[in-house]
Amino acid sequence: MPWIYLVVAGILEVVWAFSMKQSLGFSRLVPTLVTIIAMAASLWLLALAMRSIPLGTAYTIWTGIGAMGAFVVGIVFLGEPVNAARILAALLIVSGLVLMRVASA
Repeated sequence: MPWIYLVVAGILEVVWAFSMKQSLGFSRLVPTLVTIIAMAASLWLLALAMRSIPLGTAYTIWTGIGAMGAFVVGIVFLGEPVNAARILAALLIVSGLVLMRVASA
């Protein structure tokens, strides 16, 4: 169950990052509220996951899911650029996440 909490917390990190962008500096009410709620839920689930998963592993996985998710959302929904260097950087993040998970088994 802790790993499920951690993955959902990471997904919620992507939600709050995207909604923060949509809030235009917290000037739009609905995206601002989504940001606050998703942040609180993400941190709560991260805390639950850290009851069983070591801090370094949990935090690394959580931020990695958030980074990769934000990268994909930026490309798909916000028209951010895709180039070889950005894709390589994303692949390095994913490989680090996989290695962290394997090392924590």
